[in-house]
Amino acid sequence: MQAPAIPDDEGTRVDTLYDLGILDTEPEERFDRLTRLAKRLLQVPISLISLVDENREWIKSGEGIGNSQVARDISFSAHAILSPDILLVPDTTLDERFSDNPLVVDEPHIRFYAGCPLKAPNGSNLGTLCLIDSKPREFSEDEKVLLRELTRMAEQDIVAVQLATMDELTMLSNRRGFEALTKHALELSRRFQKPAALLYFNLDQFKQINDRFGHAEGDLALKTFAQCLKLTFRESDVLGHLGRDEFAVFMTNVSNVELEHALERLRDAVDQYNKDAKRGHDIAFSFGKVAFDASGHADVDDLMAKANALMYLNKKDKDT
Repeated sequence: MQAPAIPDDEGTRVDTLYDLGILDTEPEERFDRLTRLAKRLLQVPISLISLVDENREWIKSGEGIGNSQVARDISFSAHAILSPDILLVPDTTLDERFSDNPLVVDEPHIRFYAGCPLKAPNGSNLGTLCLIDSKPREFSEDEKVLLRELTRMAEQDIVAVQLATMDELTMLSNRRGFEALTKHALELSRRFQKPAALLYFNLDQFKQINDRFGHAEGDLALKTFAQCLKLTFRESDVLGHLGRDEFAVFMTNVSNVELEHALERLRDAVDQYNKDAKRGHDIAFSFGKVAFDASGHADVDDLMAKANALMYLNKKDKDT
């Protein structure tokens, strides 16, 4: 068996995959419809939309198979993302890359494979729409055209998912996107025993800004605070606009000292804006912070609830 090589753009590719916030999400009809269509039109027992993560192939939609993921070193799709076009294996038993692959020798006894790379808008191959059969077969030019067309449709749906996880006003992740990205960052922190922290922010007096100066000014305050977050925190941190005047940041591999320095930079950035902008009001914020204990069992919901509660305590202290 030949293990798949690593793509030249692996860093960008994986970052793009995580930015989409699609890994480990629930089944969606838009993707299931395509795998059902591919299975029926191309007359195969198994059709998949799969994404190649750092160490696994994760199946977003699968017709005719029960597995949700396989190790990357035995993944057919991990080979397919190395190609600009369809990877076609008419008979796996005659291909030295796959003849003794566990997925060939054992269930699901793959004999035929055709995988078309799923491209992100930046050109990275994220995974495949692939077809699998338990017996060897040929694949015509017309069938290749159809597989490519179905793959392009899947790519459009992936872009739609990305748009659904972004807040158009601030261009930060929305709540859905933030929770999905934070879930992955949390698992990495737990796996590698790295410290992490979640910060929950709320803009002070935001309703008064809207009431006194209008919603356009309120939108500007939200966009300004989002920009301050982008300038303050690292590219590896997860930033989110959760709705209305609420924001959150998840920081991985961060010490308490680094966290305090980041908060100080944020205060300085907001203060500098208030000094320069002279909008007739100041942007101010309250926050709550919760450290993640890598040996514990906290999930994203736990951390957000605790940080949110602490934020409201801090906000209440300002009002008294």
